[in-house]
Amino acid sequence: MSQILCPVPADQRPINEYRDLKASWFFEWSSWPRPRFQRRLALLWGMAWLVSGPVAIASFSLKEAPIHTFLAGALGANFLLLLILLRLVLGWAYVGDRLQRPTVVYEETGWYDGQEWQKPETELAQDRLIYTYELRPILQRLQVTLLALVIFSLGLALAWALL
Repeated sequence: MSQILCPVPADQRPINEYRDLKASWFFEWSSWPRPRFQRRLALLWGMAWLVSGPVAIASFSLKEAPIHTFLAGALGANFLLLLILLRLVLGWAYVGDRLQRPTVVYEETGWYDGQEWQKPETELAQDRLIYTYELRPILQRLQVTLLALVIFSLGLALAWALL
């Protein structure tokens, strides 16, 4: 967006929000190649297990109910990973929505004086291309991963119910 034509503060422009999100340490890894992304998820799940595993062991007798103890720890780790993935999805979806909209809602003074600016056609086309070719694949991968984790969690819960 041109500095002269655009009254929106730089930090509230959708393209800059996208760049900031992509460069942030937390959101950056969701754009990594699939194997590296999956390793990061596995590492996060393992770290979550380090928290939920001892809680499960303290909650259930490991000698009397080892399967329930394992399932409880795995469900706890899944829950923490679900929260992380949900935060990633919501962050990318918010920026994606702002990139696709023909108008930019912004705060000029910080006092909730909501202003709205109509994007020029060239800016809108650029933002939509960025969404289509860069952001949407990230968002789709995160949504599929989130769905797979929910299905895995439901499978663990079903196994719990059947035992």
